[in-house]
Amino acid sequence: MSEQEFKRALGYANSAFDLLKRSGIPPYPQFYELLYTYATGVNPTLNDRINAIFRAGQSPTLDLAETLYNEFLKSDVNDRISHVSERMHARIEAVHDAIDSAMTTANAYSGSLQAASGDLDREITGPAMKTLADRLLAETRRMQDTNRALEMQLEASRDDIASLQRDLDDVRRESLLDPLTKIANRKSFDEGLAAAMADASTNGNPLCLLLLDIDYFKNFNDTYGHQTGDQVLRLVAMTLKSNIKSKDLAARYGGEEFVAILPSTDLEGAMIVAENIRKAIAAKELMKRSTNEKLGRITASFGVAVFHPSDTASSLIERTDRCLYAAKHAGRNRVVSEIDLAAIRAA
Repeated sequence: MSEQEFKRALGYANSAFDLLKRSGIPPYPQFYELLYTYATGVNPTLNDRINAIFRAGQSPTLDLAETLYNEFLKSDVNDRISHVSERMHARIEAVHDAIDSAMTTANAYSGSLQAASGDLDREITGPAMKTLADRLLAETRRMQDTNRALEMQLEASRDDIASLQRDLDDVRRESLLDPLTKIANRKSFDEGLAAAMADASTNGNPLCLLLLDIDYFKNFNDTYGHQTGDQVLRLVAMTLKSNIKSKDLAARYGGEEFVAILPSTDLEGAMIVAENIRKAIAAKELMKRSTNEKLGRITASFGVAVFHPSDTASSLIERTDRCLYAAKHAGRNRVVSEIDLAAIRAA
């Protein structure tokens, strides 16, 4: 973790503890997570709800904190997986029952055939032969009915299992998306970066990381409101995603920060990508949808670093983060690479 990222996280933590203390809410992990998330601003709907509570002068209580946590942060992924598991268990039990029934019928049919074989070894009369034939025909029909039921059960199970697989795929896909911007979330980014670094190490292909931060976003958010702030976040996410290749990965890193993994891209190419995104963001004029009021333009600052064989995910992110903060300190709305950073330090 870079020094800048540590300071950001510490600021969020201090804000969360201050809110817990002022509200008289016990600092249990779930309530700390609730107010830490509020401090980061990554869940706009949660922030709107809490802000409305503050504006109404309502005193936050333990019960209210529990309600908000269950509504906004308690993951339903486990519940959905549990539901899928229960359906899978019920389907497997039904198949087992059908197989058991088929085996019981098959054993009875086998016993009837053995008995018939014994009868045929002896001389039997015509009426006895007819009785034996009728019995075997009835047993055969019963076996056919059982087999048809088993086939139907297996067919239904196949369809249900395919549906369950789709449900599991949906759960996993949702767990990897940022709910506001609909691009990859931090978890998806972490997995994608690990895979990209492993591929670059194995194949020797270049790999770059791009980190961007929206300039003065807090002031913009405070001036025009969270709904407009959400519009800005979605706009930046869309612009980032539309200006990278399909094999690249765009993700929301946290708050107003976004990141892009650029495999098979060298530092020079990554700088061009970052500059194109910077210009595309700066070229877009914001309007308040409800009034068509022009709100001006937004800008973003960028840091770009290239993967080295000795890098870990943390060291690569930290170096990219240092480049981003150098861009901020140099006046914002610019791109700084690790080569630029070295030149700044040498100056």
